[in-house]
Amino acid sequence: MEAVSATPDEPSSSPPARTVFRVSPLVVLVALTFAVCATPVAWAGPYLWLIYLVPIGIILWTLRVRTTVDPSAVTVRRLVGRRSVPWTQISSLRLRDRARVSAVLSDGAELPLPAVHVRDLSQLAAASGGRLPDPAGE
Repeated sequence: MEAVSATPDEPSSSPPARTVFRVSPLVVLVALTFAVCATPVAWAGPYLWLIYLVPIGIILWTLRVRTTVDPSAVTVRRLVGRRSVPWTQISSLRLRDRARVSAVLSDGAELPLPAVHVRDLSQLAAASGGRLPDPAGE
């Protein structure tokens, strides 16, 4: 696991707009395909129609979960709930398994950043307003 340190510098003179990282909308298509394929099973017996709750849950998760980054804070939206953390409480980023990214808070806790991958670190650095170094090294 690698860590990218956050710099305590003030944001640059022209703050970038906020950046939103979302789960791919193609996941909705996969969930709808699952629902169509599950239709013969769902009508085969009583209570098997509950199988439709799986694609509904996947669609709700896809539309709800996101990470919003702006020069003042990082906001993580989950299926239930939301948490906003100012940049002053983020000490570094941790690159996790399968290219996932988590924010390491000043108290040592980790905050997973949904829909943020290692390939998005340049966008994350730009949206931070200079608080994170750009790993691409402009």
